[in-house]
Amino acid sequence: MDLISGLGELGVNTEEALARFMNNASLYERMLKKFPAAARDAKVLECFQAKDHEKALAATHTLKGVTGNLSLTPLFKAYTDIVALLRADKPEEAEAMYMELIPTEEKIIGCIESAQ
Repeated sequence: MDLISGLGELGVNTEEALARFMNNASLYERMLKKFPAAARDAKVLECFQAKDHEKALAATHTLKGVTGNLSLTPLFKAYTDIVALLRADKPEEAEAMYMELIPTEEKIIGCIESAQ
């Protein structure tokens, strides 16, 4: 199975993404392959564990943008909600939602990394 169809099975809106990337699948895949490192570098879990809600907001807002640009739909929707919760000063709810997001993010990252 190729990367794009694998992501489609995980709920990623690959048609929208390809349109955004002018139907250049090679370019889209190159950008996708940068996502795992970006997600790890954001250190969202560490921010929540340290109760550093400002850094958690900055990290999740960044990932919201990245996942939106790549049409990683399940992640984008969750990060959008997490950002809203952090802005509403509901860090415990945001952290709980992030914890629920982790398995989905790991599946998407696994799909991307298996294509490398």
